[in-house]
Amino acid sequence: MSQGNTLDKVKELRELTGVGFKDCKIAIDENNGDIEKSIDFLRKKGIAKANKKMERIAADGLVCVCEKENKFSIIEVNSETDFVAKNDEFIKFVEEISILALLNSGKMEDILIAKMKNKNNVKDNLVSLISKIGEKITLRRSDFVESSKSVNFSYTHAAIKKNLGKIGVLLSFKTTKKKDQLLVFGKQLAMHIAASSPLSIDKGDLDQNILKKEMEIITEELKNSGKDTKIVAKIAAGKLDKFIKDNTLLNQEWIMEPKKQVKDVLKEIAGKDKIEIKKFTRFKVGEGI
Repeated sequence: MSQGNTLDKVKELRELTGVGFKDCKIAIDENNGDIEKSIDFLRKKGIAKANKKMERIAADGLVCVCEKENKFSIIEVNSETDFVAKNDEFIKFVEEISILALLNSGKMEDILIAKMKNKNNVKDNLVSLISKIGEKITLRRSDFVESSKSVNFSYTHAAIKKNLGKIGVLLSFKTTKKKDQLLVFGKQLAMHIAASSPLSIDKGDLDQNILKKEMEIITEELKNSGKDTKIVAKIAAGKLDKFIKDNTLLNQEWIMEPKKQVKDVLKEIAGKDKIEIKKFTRFKVGEGI
C-alpha cells in the first residue's frame, strides 16, 4: 500500500474512531489497510472504546429496486437524516449498489465485497462515504427474485427517482398467464402491499411467535378491561382472527375494492388460468430500527 493511500486510510480511521494518528497508523499497518479490521484491532487493544459514528442510529435513507428482464433486486441503505438521503453522492452510491445487488442475487455478503466503478469494493467505499458525509450509513438488507417459472413485478412508493424511494416492493407470481396479461394487476397488488404492509401471504406462513405474542397482548388487555373470564377466550380468539385477516395478504381487504379480499380478486383475475403468489418482499426505510 502506497504512503498516500496509507495516510488516507489513517485519516478515515481517525474520523471513525476518534483515536490518535500514531495508534491508527499502527492499526492500518497491522491490518493491511482494512478499516473494519483496524477498528476491531483498536477496540481489542482498549484504545477505541467504540466506533463513534457507528454507535449512532441510522433510520432514514433509501430503498432502491433494480430490474433486468424478469430479475429484480431490492436493497435498503440507511443514513441518519433525510438530508443525507437526498444527497447526490449518497443517491449515486445507492443506485450503483442496487445494480450489484442484482448481479449478486441480493446476497449481502457478496454485495459488500463486490467491486464498484472506482475499483474499490462496496465495504471500503461505504467507509469512505461515512468519512466524507459524517453520518452513519449502513447497508441494512437486500432481497432478490428471479425464475423462468414466475412472473415478477416491483413498485416504489414516494419515489424521488425511478425505482428509488422510501418503500419498495418485489412481487412474484407462479402462473400460467403471460406477464402482459398481468401488468395492471401486478402493479396494483405491489401497490397494495406497499400500503397494507402484510406480514405473510397466508395464515400458514405467519410467524407463530408473532401470533403467540399477539394472543398474549389481546388476552391481557381483555383481562385488564374487566371482562368476564368465561368469555375472554372467545373474544380473544375473534380478535386474533381479525389480526390474521388484517396481516395476511390473501385475506386483506383489496385496496381498490374493500368489499373484496385479495384472494377473491386473485381468483377473478386468474379465470381459467392459475395465479399463485409465490413471494413478496416489502422494505420500508427505517422500519423496525
